[in-house]
Amino acid sequence: MATGRLAAFPRCLHYSYKPYPVLFSSQTTLLSTNHGMRHSSHFPSATSPISARQKITIQTLRALYQRGEPITVLTAHDFPSGHVADEAGMEVVLVGDSLAMVALGMEDTNLVTMEEMLVHCRSVSRAVRHSFIIADLPMGSYEVSHQQAVQSAIRMVKEGGAKAVKLEGGEEMASTIQNITRAGIPVMAHIGLTPQRQHSLGGFRVQAKSVTGAVKLLRDALAVQKAGAFIILIEAVPPDVAALVTKCLQVPTIGIGSGNGCSGQVLVQIDMTGNFPPGRSVPKFVKVYADVWEVSLRSIKAYKHDVKSRSFPSPDHTYPISDRELKEFQRLVDGKLNGEETN
Repeated sequence: MATGRLAAFPRCLHYSYKPYPVLFSSQTTLLSTNHGMRHSSHFPSATSPISARQKITIQTLRALYQRGEPITVLTAHDFPSGHVADEAGMEVVLVGDSLAMVALGMEDTNLVTMEEMLVHCRSVSRAVRHSFIIADLPMGSYEVSHQQAVQSAIRMVKEGGAKAVKLEGGEEMASTIQNITRAGIPVMAHIGLTPQRQHSLGGFRVQAKSVTGAVKLLRDALAVQKAGAFIILIEAVPPDVAALVTKCLQVPTIGIGSGNGCSGQVLVQIDMTGNFPPGRSVPKFVKVYADVWEVSLRSIKAYKHDVKSRSFPSPDHTYPISDRELKEFQRLVDGKLNGEETN
């Protein structure tokens, strides 16, 4: 029976590998800073040292793919998360619609709106100096028509500061991807488990576990590649299937829950840093690298204790006044309290 299904298997071996040219320059561009200017603590990137790191472009990503070096991708949803991802050297920062849950407390990604995504994308883009920013098109912003999809993509670039957009779907979204790329906007395609369509999939379930499912995944990948997607995210697929699909493509794949046979990996930043309370369920594919929740909780409790005990702020955290000025001010205050006129 498998033979009948495999007869329709896309003949990916007919696609000859054509490496992308390395187009980025070896010339280093230094970031300019305003020396001597005092910045508020609310603008942390202003204190960053001058960096010789180059901006990541599509050409950079293609060069990484060409030489087989994994591409690092991490989500961000606001200025601090974008700032730390950029400083850590992520090649790609993804403003994912997962922010619906991790930043806005929503039940799933379907509830976030275009306007909300734009606010968060702008926040991230203000922080990111080097990484390549990709923004999710939220559910309802690209499915109605090609015109709607192109308009939404343009808004993400012009208003949100993104360099590319991501949308969910395979063969059925190929023409949409084609229209967006014709408008000059790069597209990351998202296949496999597509969270925006979780209700039609019966929930968050692993995809491509059968020959039929694997064939569909490959057809989707080839279709979105042909439509112009420059990179493809593959979610929740058996590693061997994802690896075989990756070998059949001429563009990089980014895995999430799909093994290390992909061209790179992505995780949700909140998940991998452990910035959530104990007992919260995280997907099997998430590796938790830190316990930011515990560190934050401990430090905030310590702050509360210090305020209650009046040990904070200490003299180290205050600004001095000269004895002469203080005495004069004390004299004026005493006079005011005694009903005297102050000049």
